[in-house]
Amino acid sequence: MKKRIAIIWGGDSSEYDVSRKSGMGIYSFFDKEKYDCRLVCLKKGEWYVEPNLPIDKNDFSYMEDGVKKGFDYAYITIHGTPGENGYLQGYFELIGMPYSTCSVLVEALTYDKFVLNNYLRQFGVSVAESILVRKGEEQNLTEQSVKETVGFPCFVKPAADGSSFGVSKVNEWKDMQAALDKAFAQSDMVMIEAMLEGMEISQGVYKVQGSKEVVFPATEVVSENDFFDYDAKYNGQVTEITPARLPQEVADRVAKITSAIYDILHAHGIIRVDYIIKNPQSPDAKIFMLEINTTPGMTPTSFIPQQVRAAGLDIGEVLAEIVES
Repeated sequence: MKKRIAIIWGGDSSEYDVSRKSGMGIYSFFDKEKYDCRLVCLKKGEWYVEPNLPIDKNDFSYMEDGVKKGFDYAYITIHGTPGENGYLQGYFELIGMPYSTCSVLVEALTYDKFVLNNYLRQFGVSVAESILVRKGEEQNLTEQSVKETVGFPCFVKPAADGSSFGVSKVNEWKDMQAALDKAFAQSDMVMIEAMLEGMEISQGVYKVQGSKEVVFPATEVVSENDFFDYDAKYNGQVTEITPARLPQEVADRVAKITSAIYDILHAHGIIRVDYIIKNPQSPDAKIFMLEINTTPGMTPTSFIPQQVRAAGLDIGEVLAEIVES
């Protein structure tokens, strides 16, 4: 019998619509001769197999034509809570359901950008300087502390949310409060991060336990906007070049860091690591990690499918390897 795969999209964050597109993308990629795939929407209290079959949360089963059916595997493609912060992974651990992403701890760690940066810094990964601001404590922030720690211009972003909403570039102190308000609308914790100038790239990787490592060709991101914001990411205001225009030596260094980060985190499934590279054409290029996506976008035009094609691989076979591992 075919394995039944739940492709889980939705969530409770601002990236709900993006998640739906990723879910539909993943559904189109899976080999239907090998897998029985069903789209499953999670949205606050409503969990259902599309189009309208309610999920029993006790065991993640559903009734169809009078027959109780379950799943063999959960492919999570929720961007933001509860699929990218460990909540959903904890539920699947409790009911014994195999799933596609990292563990509860790793999901929680990568979801909090400030904690992640300081964790990886201990392993020699270069990251931007940053300040954490909790909601209600904005009055403790001063212009002098921002200047001394991160400088201007800087970026203000939600510390615990996706990377598409609530992000502002702040050039002067007078614009800080508006940027904080925008970020606090997405998260109760906000990170003020030093601006890094250079080439922005994104690189995917997955590993099959004990047998295989695949680091995809990196994608170079050239935004038409001031930075890689929502419009650049989802409304076409960007040029994406895969493989990135990097000297081979620098490309190899980035791939090595990407692989090392995967191992440091004990990651699972496909993750995507975003970087800024200072002086990218120089052998002395400085490589800074920006953030990690454990449920990266999976529409046909997203970074990962682009990189899979550039590597000469088949996305359906890649997904099958992840499920079978």
